[in-house]
Amino acid sequence: MPTRARDRLLEAADELFYEEGINGVGLERLLSHSGVGRASLYRHFDGKDDLVSAVLQRRDEHWRQWLRERVEARGGAPLAVFDALAEGARDSAFRGCAFINAMAERAKEPGSTVHRLAVEHKRKVADYVRGLLEDAGHAGAPELAEQFMLLMDGAVVTAMSEHSVEPFRRARQMAERLLF
Repeated sequence: MPTRARDRLLEAADELFYEEGINGVGLERLLSHSGVGRASLYRHFDGKDDLVSAVLQRRDEHWRQWLRERVEARGGAPLAVFDALAEGARDSAFRGCAFINAMAERAKEPGSTVHRLAVEHKRKVADYVRGLLEDAGHAGAPELAEQFMLLMDGAVVTAMSEHSVEPFRRARQMAERLLF
C-alpha cells in the first residue's frame, strides 16, 4: 500500500509541522508519528524538503477549499472571510497561518521552494478575495483584495499572540470601512 504510506507521511508531517514547526520536527519523530519506515519515506519523497513542499501544496488546496466552503455557508459576501477565519481560530489546534509560519522559519531562504509556495498560497487567497469583491460589485477589487489580505494576515498573527478571535472582529470592522 504505497499510497497509504504516502498519505500517512503527509498527514503526520502536516500535523507536526503546524504544531511544532518545520525546523522543530526531525525525520525520526516524523517516521515514529506516521508509523512509516525510512525506506517508504524515501520511496515517496527525495527528503524532508520534498516532503515539506508536498505538505504545503496539500495544505494550500485543503485550506482554500475550507475557506470557500465557510464563506459560502455565510452567504458568500467578502466580509465573511473574517468570520471564517475567526471560526478557524477558535479551534484549540490553531497555531496561526501555516504559510506565514513556514516563511518565518525559512526567512533566510527567500528563494526557497517553501517561500515560493507560501507566496503562491497568499496570491491564490488574494485572487479568491478579489473574486468575492468583484462579484459583490466593489470597484477597485484588486486594491481592496490586497488591503483585505493585510487585514487578514494581521488578524491571524494578532489572534495567535492574543489567544483570541477578537482581532478578526476588529479586522472585519476595518474592512467594512474600506467597502463603504
